[in-house]
Amino acid sequence: MPGRRRRSTSSSRTTTARAATPAKNAAAAKKATPAKKAAPAKKATPTKKATARAAPTKRAAAAKAAPRTAAPRRTAAAAGLPTAPAGQRVWALAVPFRAPAPGATWHAGLSTHVYVGASLPAALAPYDPAPYSFERFVEDELNADPRPVPPGRPMTPRAEQTTGAAVIAAHAAAGGRMFLLGDDPGVGKTGTAVLAVQQIAAQRAETPRPVRTVLVVADRPAAITVPHWARSIAAFGDAGLRWCVTTWDRLGKVNGALKATGSRFDVVIADEAHMVRHTTTQRWKHWKAVSGAGRVKDAPYVLLATATPAHSPLELPYLAPHFAAVHGEPLKEWSDLPARLAAHGFHVERARYGWSWTEDADERWADLTQLRSWLTDTDPPATLYRPAPWGPVSVTGTPVELTPAERAQYEAEWSEFRAEMQLARRARQSARGRAALLRFRQKAGLIRAAATVDWVKAQVEADRQVAVSVEFVETAADPIREALLDGGIEVAGIYGRDRFDVEAERLRFQTGAAPVCVFTVTASISLHAREQLPGGLTASTTPRVGLFHQPRFSGIAARQVTGRTHRDHQVSPWRVAFAADTVEEDVARVMVERLAVTGSTAGGDTAGLQQIAELLEADWLPAASLTGSD
Repeated sequence: MPGRRRRSTSSSRTTTARAATPAKNAAAAKKATPAKKAAPAKKATPTKKATARAAPTKRAAAAKAAPRTAAPRRTAAAAGLPTAPAGQRVWALAVPFRAPAPGATWHAGLSTHVYVGASLPAALAPYDPAPYSFERFVEDELNADPRPVPPGRPMTPRAEQTTGAAVIAAHAAAGGRMFLLGDDPGVGKTGTAVLAVQQIAAQRAETPRPVRTVLVVADRPAAITVPHWARSIAAFGDAGLRWCVTTWDRLGKVNGALKATGSRFDVVIADEAHMVRHTTTQRWKHWKAVSGAGRVKDAPYVLLATATPAHSPLELPYLAPHFAAVHGEPLKEWSDLPARLAAHGFHVERARYGWSWTEDADERWADLTQLRSWLTDTDPPATLYRPAPWGPVSVTGTPVELTPAERAQYEAEWSEFRAEMQLARRARQSARGRAALLRFRQKAGLIRAAATVDWVKAQVEADRQVAVSVEFVETAADPIREALLDGGIEVAGIYGRDRFDVEAERLRFQTGAAPVCVFTVTASISLHAREQLPGGLTASTTPRVGLFHQPRFSGIAARQVTGRTHRDHQVSPWRVAFAADTVEEDVARVMVERLAVTGSTAGGDTAGLQQIAELLEADWLPAASLTGSD
């Protein structure tokens, strides 16, 4: 077994994304638009017409209460935007990468293809964007009159959603800037958020800045999360507002479009808000722009929704504007969150890879108590947490007895890993250490793939549907799925880039056509029994069980995964597979022990991460090596 070392480290791994709108493209677009054509376009959208927007017919009751609000604001930044003559409109299209779009033109500033005409030709009809999508939002901003949105199938809010929305609306009415909704997975944060926006819009209808536009940022995969939010918005009522639903990895496109059109959002919903817990990423840069996190004035109301806010208080930069307001301090001072926390007495200090949080249990508890008070002691409170009424998820370990040949292979891989890790440690080569850790986890999981297949077969024979969570594709998802298919068991696959139609695969599992689902995503999909599906269908009533093919290092990820099936009053137990009498068993034990506390407002599994790092002799690596943080 590996030796124990205690060395606390924390950092963030930087990811990159392309900037959306180069200035020279915007300038070129402006130059390409003749001045004579720009004048009629401006006349076609007088101010009076832009401030009256009729609501579509046959709306849900909640939407009828609020009239549709103003058409797009025109600013100098919009001079280079496409315009349409009378009787035509500008169409923004959802054209897949490298797909042919005859007649359409790519607009770099808007990050989308556009077409000008009275109607879409047949060749472009497949790219007509869905209601509430990014492209549909851009289109509505470019035209005086939005296209009507088809009525959705009405949904009745649950009691938790109604009361939760009222708490959020009360906070907004009192002048609050942002709210943290931390309900357990499956309690109904989506519906709560939509209902809250309706109430906030009603409150501000007669104010100088009424609610006109709403941004929703959801997790991947977009093929599932965007339609899910769109259906919920239509079902509960859009309140006559312009909604834009996108994903975290597409936030740069939204930011670029805002710059090009001069638009802004009045309310922003951050689903899975922990996705911006690091400030060294492009994602944070775009989030800061669209959410107004760096502005004191003219900032939207921000609703942050996540059941797992962070690993530690150091990962809460998205709450900095609220902390600044609570203490009456300049927002600029809170741009360096760790330093500000230290100034307020938190037990944080600089370490090799950045700031780290204390390992002393009493000091941690004192910090978390103070942190929660900043959220709960405001009047009204700035946060809300409700545990799942159907009880906490049951997570237990499932040891796998290796055959003599498998154990010999496992020990050989463990010895090779230790040797490689020690070489990387001595040379302080973080990349080499991360690569060694990744290879060992992949090989260890591959050794146990056959045992996972046997366990899944037994569950299917016992009339259960099985959700299998994996982290790797070629050494876990593919071999498990292929072995089950060879055994005559249908398997839905939600993994890999562009391998499957993810929503179609999800529905195969939900309807029972495929009794097994192998997936890599951690959040934003529903796999629970009795779910209300599109078209009025209902998911199968077959009980769900879940299996972690490998122990998760991050309590945030583990808690999110269990919430895919253990949600909406559907109880679903989970198991963690590991090779008996190996380091995997120790890692699984730590995971199960720490999983129960990840619902706390930050800090839930930081101690667990440190224990796992020591078990794997990886305590010298940045914390992001274990959590896979973006």
